[in-house]
Amino acid sequence: MQTALGKSYANYLRTNKRMITVIQRVNNGSVTVDNAVLGQIEQGIVALIAIEKPDTQKTAERLVERLLNYRIFADANDKMNLSLRDIQGGLLLIPQFTLAANTDKGNRPSFTEGAPPEQGRALFSYLCAQAKQQHSPVAWGQFGADMRVALVNNGPVTFTLRVQERPA
Repeated sequence: MQTALGKSYANYLRTNKRMITVIQRVNNGSVTVDNAVLGQIEQGIVALIAIEKPDTQKTAERLVERLLNYRIFADANDKMNLSLRDIQGGLLLIPQFTLAANTDKGNRPSFTEGAPPEQGRALFSYLCAQAKQQHSPVAWGQFGADMRVALVNNGPVTFTLRVQERPA
């Protein structure tokens, strides 16, 4: 498929994607490192977050806004009309650099699109701070750690978000 600019759609996504996130509506979720529970939530969202080279604090701010306001919870008519804020649900943020992998060719993923560890760690910390400042409860995993993530997906309801900064 060609876009109006003449680029292929795959090339467009590869050059314009930002902070990739997989969100899951859950009954509960937790993250454990070295047999210690770092964070857990009851009803809410578990968000797996990949930070890429072009991502900035503004991208992180936009992602927090989307996570808190994305309407994926059922209202009284069983329609997805309620947000995490509306239900006062939990938010569990998990750094997941493998989501940034390029899997277009070959049998081994390439991670060249991912942010360097220093940038990824700083932006993930910023994102967690922004989420905690705006909502409660919020919990998160440990950047760079070997984590065990457990969850009970409600639905199942799972979405992929690709967030870009808001235009100025």
